Parts: sequence; structure tokens; C-alpha cells
Amino acid sequence: MFPSLLPNALQYLLASWLWSKDSLSHGPPTPLRFQLRHQHAVSNSSRIVFSDVHPGSSGFAAEEYGVSTRPVTVHRPASHERFFSSRFNSLISVPWDEAEVEGPNIHDRETLLTLAKMTSNAYTEPENSDWYDLGPGWQNRTYPFGWEPDADGFRGHVFATPDNSTIVISVKGTSAGWLVGGGGPTVKKDKLNDNLLFSCCCARVGPTWSTVCDCYEDSYKCDQGCLEKSLAEDSLFYSIGTNLFYNVTYMYPNSNIWLVGHSLGGSLASLIGVTFGAPAVAFEAPGEKMAARRLHLPSPPSVQHITHIYHTADPIPQGACTGVSSSCAIGGYALESKCHLGRVIRYDTVTQLRWPVDVRTHGIRVIVEKLLASDWDGGDGDDKNGTHKDVPDFYDEEDCVDCYSWEYGDYRNASLASCQLKGL
Repeated sequence: MFPSLLPNALQYLLASWLWSKDSLSHGPPTPLRFQLRHQHAVSNSSRIVFSDVHPGSSGFAAEEYGVSTRPVTVHRPASHERFFSSRFNSLISVPWDEAEVEGPNIHDRETLLTLAKMTSNAYTEPENSDWYDLGPGWQNRTYPFGWEPDADGFRGHVFATPDNSTIVISVKGTSAGWLVGGGGPTVKKDKLNDNLLFSCCCARVGPTWSTVCDCYEDSYKCDQGCLEKSLAEDSLFYSIGTNLFYNVTYMYPNSNIWLVGHSLGGSLASLIGVTFGAPAVAFEAPGEKMAARRLHLPSPPSVQHITHIYHTADPIPQGACTGVSSSCAIGGYALESKCHLGRVIRYDTVTQLRWPVDVRTHGIRVIVEKLLASDWDGGDGDDKNGTHKDVPDFYDEEDCVDCYSWEYGDYRNASLASCQLKGL
């Protein structure tokens, strides 16, 4: 434990030295240890703001929770300018740089549990009862940026190792009472992004629905150009997420950056991870592969640095919470996509644990307190050697197709069409 008067900079230096010495002494990689460093949000002027969280004197070097790592191959655009230019001009090719970085060990349950807790904390302010205590090294003093009635709604936290070698950005998902146990002023903007990113056509669930953009034609036909224009709005969460990543890389130019998120936040973490070649872990996220195509994100040679964690009792990541009488539709959400980027770890909680299919199992607290509370032993949890698995094997979403009953085309001549985005 450091003396209370020791300067913060010296605390970081000493903790970094102790961490590296410990790593050398024990051979295998020492789990990374993080502190909450910032809270990020978007001001009502659409500017990324950060609330600094200064490490306290007690428990700074005595972190009890760590995140184990594994080597991960990532592909990063050699030129961000060409990456974003190619989104709007298919003739522009994108060269990729391949690199091996330390990513989270997604086969280790304790690592997933810690990342899920980091993700959960983005939903709440630390003085609330549902703030998770992650140990003495995790500071829980912060400020309520992003929760004001006129705020944008995109918010989360930034965690860092003592030596700043690795940074974790967490992104808040949808704040809705029926999904995560609370609502709040961010609900309207969260719902708009959900319905744009994960619906087949502007949240056209039925004839009585008010859509979030005017791209619907008739009889399950949707104007593709109009959809893509609607998703290109600078005020939407993907654009804000890329600005956030640039801000964090400016503050930590030599750091390895990971992204984590739950639900909408998980899909955004994945899309940003694909954009910048950063490892990402998403919990219970709706399928974002369709959104990546509509955003015209250039496809890197591999997206194996993206990992999705979900379970079969949750209908949302499987695109099964659909139809006018579904819980999602009753709440005003059209979450119709099911295909994910990267790798998938799927817990079969329906078959193996007899969990009922229920949208209430979608919340991050269910993931923390039930799904990841113990090693996976759901009936098929033993490997061929008879030992328990920490987590299930990778699941192949083979033959996954989104919105197969819809037709998409250039019905309006997209270059001339005026596509209106509603709900802002």
C-alpha cells in the first residue's frame, strides 16, 4: 500500500515496476491489473468529454482482480483516411497491417466475469447500489456526465493498467427498464440507435408502427441507399464511437486498446473494434454484421479479434425477439438482426440449464450473477479428458442470414433521394 502523500505519477511508476518484476519472476504472463481512470460521455454539443478519476492512496498496488491475456492477431487499416474514404467510394482499396497484440483471454471465465463487471458499471453511477465493487484498486468516484436530460446518451468508462500499456474502453448499452432494470434520460437516443442498427427496415414492424427513417417502400421492400444514408448521420453512436477511440488514442498513443460492451454497447464495441483493429468483447449483443455492411465498413482479412458472448435463453442476440406481439415490439424496439462478426461463445442455457426463453435474461446483471458465476458445466461442460471447461467452445453461426424475407434495392435512385431520419 502506498503512503497517502505519494504523488500519483510516482505511484504509477512504482506500480508498473512491481507489476513487471512479478511478471518476470513467475514465468507465465501475469494477469493485467486495471484501475478506473476516466468516465467518457458526449456533451450536448456532441463533443466527447472525460471525467478523470484519480487513483486513491489505499489499495493502489494491491489490486485483487486481474484479467488474463492471450496473443491475438489483429488487422488494422494502414491508412484511416483511406478506410473512411472507401466507405463512400468502393474503388478505393484499403491496405491492412497485421499485428499480434495481447488481448483478453476469452477462454478464462474469471476474465470474462471481470470484463462483464466493467461493462455493467457503465450503466450506473457509483453511489447507486448496483455499482459493483471490483476490489480496492478500482476507484468508484466519478461524475454524472452522460445522464443529464439533454445529454447524448453515449457513455462509459476508461480503465488502464498502472503502466498505461493496456486501456479498456467500456460502452454503455441500452438503458431501458425492461432490459437492464432501469431507464433514464438516455432511453430515447438508445432506442433510435437500436432501431436503426438492428431492424430490417427503419423499425417497420407493422402498419401501426412509427418508423425511425422513411426508407420503407411497401410489401417488405426497403430502399438500400436510403438506409445507408440514415446510418451515416454524424450524431449516431457509431460516428461518436470512432471519435471516442481517436480521443483515447490521443491520450494514450502507445497503448494497446480493448473494447467491451453489453447489448447495444457490445455491438458498438465490435464495430469500433473492426474499424481500428482493436480486440473487443461483447455481451448479449444484437447481430451487428448487417449494420457493418450498411455502414460500408471495409472488411479486414480476419475479424477473429472480436468475441461475442451470449446465451440461448436471451432472444435478443439471436434475433428472436420479433413480431408485433413480442416483448421487444411492445417496448418499441425492432431488434431483428442475429448474425455477428468475429467469434461466438454461446452458452446453451435453454437445453443444458433449462432456463426459459425470456427477455429479462438479457440484462448484464444476469450475466454477472448467474451465467459467469461458475465454470461452465451445463451437461456438456466436460472436455474429452473429463475436466470442466471454463467456458463453452466457439459456436459457428453457420448459414446465418438476416432479414431473409425482405427485398432491398435502389427504388428511389439513392443519389437523388431525400431520406429523413426521425426521432432526433
